[in-house]
Amino acid sequence: MNRLMIPGLCALSLLAACGEADRYYTVPDAPAEALAAQPIRYGTVEVLDVTMPDYAARQQIAVRQADGSVKAEDGVLWSDLPSRGMSLELARNLARISGAQVASSPWPFVDRAQARLEVRVEQMLAESDGTFRLTGQYFVAPDSGARGRSGLFDIAVPVTGAAPAAIAAARSAAVAQLAAQVARQGLR
Repeated sequence: MNRLMIPGLCALSLLAACGEADRYYTVPDAPAEALAAQPIRYGTVEVLDVTMPDYAARQQIAVRQADGSVKAEDGVLWSDLPSRGMSLELARNLARISGAQVASSPWPFVDRAQARLEVRVEQMLAESDGTFRLTGQYFVAPDSGARGRSGLFDIAVPVTGAAPAAIAAARSAAVAQLAAQVARQGLR
């Protein structure tokens, strides 16, 4: 074996050992009863990449501590990048609620979507009081030049059970509530 390869192999072994303790958590699908049918004005909707604060955009699952600080435990990770995962989750929930053709950005079809949905998250974390908090603002921009809509959201869902799987379930419920609110108020 080449003497130059040995240090490289040692470094790769150390990196592999660091990742062995990581635990990834998926966000479960929202139950059907959380996604009641809601007709919307548009047949096609593009969900832009959800923007969020730095702590929420990281792959680590964030929890607010009793002193108000936000802590992300090492090795406890979302299974997908939060921005991408939430964009896909929101698109899936909106499609289930409305029956419309909904996809996350970039729009995969030849024709442009009839409306674009932009979501800007202000807070997305488990609170020290046992709730999962999702706050921010959404914007709906119709392609037709019609007047757009916007709205604020402030969603709190109880975290029940053992964390972090319970945090993932609460996030699922919060995003389902957001999708229902957007369909009811923003896409009508």
